[in-house]
Amino acid sequence: MSESGPGATSTYAAAGVDIEAGDRAVELMKEWVKKASRPEVVGGLGGFAGLFDASALARYRRPLLASATDGVGTKVDIARRMGVYDTIGRDLVGMVVDDLVVCGAEPLFMTDYICVGKVYPERVAAIVKGIAEGCTLAGCALVGGETAEHPGLLGADDFDVAGAGTGVVEADQVLGADRIRTGDAVIAMASSGLHSNGYSLVRHVLFDRAGWALDREVPELGRTLGEELLEPTRIYSLDCLALTRTTEVHAFSHITGGGLANNLARVIPEGLRAVVDRSTWTPGAIFQLVGETGSVERLELEKTLNMGVGMMAVVPADSVDVALTTLADRGVEAWVGGEITERTAGDTEAVTLTGDHAG
Repeated sequence: MSESGPGATSTYAAAGVDIEAGDRAVELMKEWVKKASRPEVVGGLGGFAGLFDASALARYRRPLLASATDGVGTKVDIARRMGVYDTIGRDLVGMVVDDLVVCGAEPLFMTDYICVGKVYPERVAAIVKGIAEGCTLAGCALVGGETAEHPGLLGADDFDVAGAGTGVVEADQVLGADRIRTGDAVIAMASSGLHSNGYSLVRHVLFDRAGWALDREVPELGRTLGEELLEPTRIYSLDCLALTRTTEVHAFSHITGGGLANNLARVIPEGLRAVVDRSTWTPGAIFQLVGETGSVERLELEKTLNMGVGMMAVVPADSVDVALTTLADRGVEAWVGGEITERTAGDTEAVTLTGDHAG
């Protein structure tokens, strides 16, 4: 029987932090971290900092380091409610490395931060497994991270994840708005679903308003609602880097929070605009389901969700065939979704969406 009161001895464990469980979590995750490595990684897991041999950058004339950080938002609630923890890490990696590659940077390494209400070693290891698998898909290393236990602030089953990544790009090969020209083609790359954005809207519509359960079989989706919502974010970094090696690329745009138009606008220069034709693709069933079930207007959907496009590339018109072939060979569904035109006088919109979706 434990003692309490003014004279009782206080301990870290009594406050809710289990150091032994944390140590066991580290042991369980080591095998996964080892699989997410690169030759430049120095040392192993357990140090105070991850080490990466920067001498590999000597082959660059003027290497620029790129840095990005992100999380996965309220998608963690889906993982928690389903009790599936080994995919959310892939979402985290995708959110970080695909921001890095937008400027043409090769992702080199990542670190992660996992915050939990209570350390369940197998659960933490499963999260790290997903992160390690994501790093492998992205071609980068997982060099370290932190697991923090926050009893009293988070419930025992609650958790959140965040990560930071570093990449490198040659200074004269940085991609962006300054390279884009009139007549360029806008290539769209299909998303794997919702990815990791807009889940607050999706949860409000499907859970709060419609009252659907995660185990509900949804014919339009061909699987349960939970399986659809937990589908991992597609990681495009190696596909985008392959494009830069096989043909000329002027810019990339990672379609995340804010939707297609707002994200593509970030790489469109003054005086030009991107005209994207909705009729060139049909969004997946989940997007229509959210719109119809919640009576969400198209504009609201488009500024919240990716609508079936996870990454866009702006390339010269004469690079389209090679670009599409490269992506097809890599298993990426892609198509010409629009073009770059002159912006008319008084037009303040950098991106215009026209037409209606096919199907």
